[in-house]
Amino acid sequence: MENRNGTPRAVVLAALLHIGIVAFLGLAIIPCSDYDKWAAAIGLPAEWNPLKCPLPLELPGEIIEATLVGPTGAPPPKHAVKPVPNTVPPPPAQPTPTPPVPEKPKVETLPPPPKNLALKDQEKVVDDAVQKAEDAKRLQEETQRQRQAELDAQEEKKKQKQKEIDDIFKQLDLAKSQTKQADSKKKQADQQLKDLENAKDNGRENLPFAKEPQTGNNGKDSKEAAYIAAIQNAVTQNWLRPDNIGNGACIVHVVQIPGGQVLSAKVDSSCPFDGPGRASLENAVLRAQPLPYQGFEDVFERNLTFTFRP
Repeated sequence: MENRNGTPRAVVLAALLHIGIVAFLGLAIIPCSDYDKWAAAIGLPAEWNPLKCPLPLELPGEIIEATLVGPTGAPPPKHAVKPVPNTVPPPPAQPTPTPPVPEKPKVETLPPPPKNLALKDQEKVVDDAVQKAEDAKRLQEETQRQRQAELDAQEEKKKQKQKEIDDIFKQLDLAKSQTKQADSKKKQADQQLKDLENAKDNGRENLPFAKEPQTGNNGKDSKEAAYIAAIQNAVTQNWLRPDNIGNGACIVHVVQIPGGQVLSAKVDSSCPFDGPGRASLENAVLRAQPLPYQGFEDVFERNLTFTFRP
């Protein structure tokens, strides 16, 4: 109940407040001279008027009258000049400029050849065309030659490199072969020394030791055996033995002159060696010259036949 009674009262008070504010603003904008007129009209004493207009300022002394002249004076009134209507029509509206269309580049076209060319001009055109074709062909051939030269140079480098590698392997094989031959020669030399010792002592195992052994021929047989053994040793040292050679003995016929120079060396037909083996033995005899001679002059034979045992 209290809420319902308080609401109308608040509305009335708010309305009165707004009316008072509006009335105050209205009194504020009314000139004070109107208040004086209203107070005089109702017979209100002047002292009771809450709003009094300020009195004009009055100075003591005589009144001075003056007329303004010169630039400070008020200008004389001028005749009113009627405005002249503007009869000039407005300028026409300018249309919106359109962007310029980009120009396409002009393609130069060659003029058509004349219909009737002179014979000399026709020959010149043909010659020019032939010359251009030859130049193009020559350029292409030159390019192909350069390319082929580059390929040949690369191939030559490959061959040179392969050759160097092959030479290295050949040197290794040669060194291996020389080492093998050296070992074989050493073995042969050792065997020949043993054979020489056996030849010297052959048939004398049960004889008493003698400082200078003697034979029935005053030692000639023993010297011949030593001579043959020395030749065998010289030939063996110069023999390049093939790998597939056997161990059989081979008779060799040698023709020589005093001093041991060999005129010819021939393997007997009964030799069990094959063709390369026989040739290697004959070459060994030729390489071994001069054959042993000094110290064996008394047993030297021009036509010598000895049995070679590997």
